[in-house]
Parts: sequence; C-alpha cells; structure tokens
Amino acid sequence: MAGNVKLEIVTPDKAIVNEEVKIIMAPGSLGEFGVLTGHTPFLTTLKTGIVRYTDAKGTERYVFVNGGFAEALPNKVTILAESAEKREDIDLDRAKASQKRAEKRLADARNQEDIDAVRAKAALDRALVRINIAGLR
Repeated sequence: MAGNVKLEIVTPDKAIVNEEVKIIMAPGSLGEFGVLTGHTPFLTTLKTGIVRYTDAKGTERYVFVNGGFAEALPNKVTILAESAEKREDIDLDRAKASQKRAEKRLADARNQEDIDAVRAKAALDRALVRINIAGLR
C-alpha cells in the first residue's frame, strides 16, 4: 500500500520525532514489529532498543528508546517513551562512560549484596544500545 504514516515519538519532556515516514520498525516487548500505512491498529509495550524508520525522502533514521508504549493506527504511529534520543544527539563519550560505570557496578555486585544488579544491568543495556546506534551510518 503506497503512502506515508505519521510518526510521533515523545517523552515526558519533549517531542523527539513528528514527521511523515514510509515505514517504522520498533522494539516491541515481544519482538520487533514494523508498520506501513494501512496497518491494523494495535497497542504494545516497548523494550529498550532502536526505532528505525525511513523518512519521506527515503533516508533511514534511528532513534534510541528506553521502554514505553507504541500505538499503531492505519495512518499514524505514536511512541510514548520513557526517554529517547535521535542518533545524531547521542553523546558517544557519555554512553561509553555509562557502559564502564555499569560494568563496574555489575562486577562489584558479585562481591556485595547492596549493589542493585538489575539496575546496573539495565544501565549497561541502555549504554550498549546508545553506543550501537551512534555507530550506525
């Protein structure tokens, strides 16, 4: 089916994306999903990952999302993310520093019971996705 879909990616702080796109691929909690115009409506939770989309000019774009929800309608996809960043806005040095801190916390968690290993693992996952997305060209 030809045509574009309106994509909105918003966080509690601001709108990250608001444009017409050709296709959207997003990290659903049960697996990656794609949406083209005319898609059957659905609502799903998201896991930390990469939203990929092709803009109206045919350029592939990438956005980091840290969980949230997605609502797909036949002509619109709305993503409500806990946090999100466009690839070009990711600070690679900061992401690498976060990776090192999370890896240290995980290593320390093996020796201490007061370190929250689940939070450290989530922080590591977020850092690795940011590093991965920043490297996409």
